[in-house]
Amino acid sequence: MNFSTTTLHRAFTTSALTAAVAIGSVLAAPAQAQAQSINGAGATFPAPLYERYAREVRKKFPSMKVNYQAIGSGGGIRQTIAGTVDFGGSDAAMTDADMAKVKNGVILVPTAGGAVSVVYNVPGVNNLRLSRGTLPAVFSGQITNWNDPKIKADNPGVNLPNQPIRFAVRADGSGTTFIFTNHLSSISPYFKGRIGTGTAPKWTLPNVLKGKGNPGVAAIVARTPGSIGYVEYSYATQNRLRSAQLQNKSGEFVSPSLQSANTALSSVNFPSNYRTFVGDPEKGYPIVGLTWMMVYKQYPNAAKSEAVKKWINWVLTDGQQFNDDLNYTRIPSAVANRVLQTVNSTVKP
Repeated sequence: MNFSTTTLHRAFTTSALTAAVAIGSVLAAPAQAQAQSINGAGATFPAPLYERYAREVRKKFPSMKVNYQAIGSGGGIRQTIAGTVDFGGSDAAMTDADMAKVKNGVILVPTAGGAVSVVYNVPGVNNLRLSRGTLPAVFSGQITNWNDPKIKADNPGVNLPNQPIRFAVRADGSGTTFIFTNHLSSISPYFKGRIGTGTAPKWTLPNVLKGKGNPGVAAIVARTPGSIGYVEYSYATQNRLRSAQLQNKSGEFVSPSLQSANTALSSVNFPSNYRTFVGDPEKGYPIVGLTWMMVYKQYPNAAKSEAVKKWINWVLTDGQQFNDDLNYTRIPSAVANRVLQTVNSTVKP
């Protein structure tokens, strides 16, 4: 299923994303139009988008409040399993094992896609390039100094300092980390064996600095000369952090951008459970992924189930127009329609 080439535009926000928003009755009977709260928590990757959803949906539907707290994908999955939220958020789609732990059943709802930038702070180096061999070697600890011959080979003529690399990674369970490590594991057997793919891998690296959420990693890189890390694309652009050009499967060095991320995501297919991963795209920017809301199949009462369905229906219809504004990919309309059919026919009290 193809993504439009105009659909990956995002804006950064440092908000913790505890936004109270209002949505009203789209599907519910009049008896259910009274105020109803929906509480969600999870990924920071889509936080700027969900904050915009929160503001915009309130303008149209003032009868219901939706609260979303950005605590990381790992937290979103844990709270979904525990049943302490009405919906969760994650950039790492739940595994079959995780889904089996959800007492009331769960549906994965894709809402957007985006790029993960490799950000760095090396004074005097404005256009760092990292090849498919060098990038995983850096983040697996095989390369620990900025003037390593492999980095120099990727950047001829660039004055790289004789300085240790400081590594900025996530302190929390993170879908951004999953997207990042999934790509590195796809292109490097050594990285896959040493670090592996996951939301919270064990980083066997020297000089590791850990930050909470995308904002935490962005702040570390911004204030730490000699550092390198990974953040969702908009956190890089809005913090004016330099992003490395990465070599893709076709051999091109590509910067993260709206167009290059859409190119990478253009051939994504969504199976019946809507869980899909992009490990090593043929073209475009190579580190891209999707983000999901997780909703239950059964809620404690009709008012809650109808409220959740109204929220998801808005997100996958009217809400998708805001993905463009904020540098996120839209979910293709054919896929969105399939998801809505699943949600509307399955979610019940």
